[in-house]
Amino acid sequence: MYRRARKKFDEEGDNHDRWLISYADFITLLFAFFVVMYALSSVNEAKYRVFKDALGNAFGLRQGPSPIMIEAPPTLTLPNPALKRRGEALRREKEHMRRLAQDLLSTLAPLVKEGKVRVTQNSRGVSVEINASVLFDPGAAKLTSRSSEALRAVAVLLKDDPHAVQVEGHTDKQPIKNLQFASNWELSAVRASAVVRLFIDNGVAPERLTAVGHGANLPVASNDEAEGRARNRRVAITILSGLPDTVTEVPTGLPNEAK
Repeated sequence: MYRRARKKFDEEGDNHDRWLISYADFITLLFAFFVVMYALSSVNEAKYRVFKDALGNAFGLRQGPSPIMIEAPPTLTLPNPALKRRGEALRREKEHMRRLAQDLLSTLAPLVKEGKVRVTQNSRGVSVEINASVLFDPGAAKLTSRSSEALRAVAVLLKDDPHAVQVEGHTDKQPIKNLQFASNWELSAVRASAVVRLFIDNGVAPERLTAVGHGANLPVASNDEAEGRARNRRVAITILSGLPDTVTEVPTGLPNEAK
């Protein structure tokens, strides 16, 4: 009888439905996992609260209120007013210099077509290179009547322009041989001064003008040939840009005459 009772107890203790406990735990964890995935897909206050409550219910946790982490909105980078103003100033300056270069080209069109004048817009501003033969007789620094007419037309354009103007005289390397000038330094400087003087006489403010003599130090061509020496003998009139960041090259005719 003892053995029969023990066998009955063992059969009753073997519970075949205990897999339901593991299954329920698995379902609970799976539910919690999807709640977490849903909550993390877009962090905001409502979903964070759902996530917190779901975890508490799934694991039987009872906690007090916890701070909610809300992502701060992205910082918007506002345009720098100073940079915007500088950009506008650059644009206006570039456009002004472009119009000035076009006006100079129109004014000096006959000489440009002859290859005796070149107008360029570059990082310094607008430059007008005039072959020395257009302005002066060989070895002289007095402006010819033809050159005076052309330069007066340039002075009309520059009279009301606010930019500084630099006039530079250039020669070739051949030594000058006359009693008036001891070297090419003096010749180039006096020629630049003659152009400045004409501009002043035609209404350009003196404080805007500078005369520079370079002699033969800044050649644009080789001095070994007559053609190169002719290109080097020139006067350059540069309207200096107030904002030298405007760099645009607009080449035209190239001076090519004798001194």
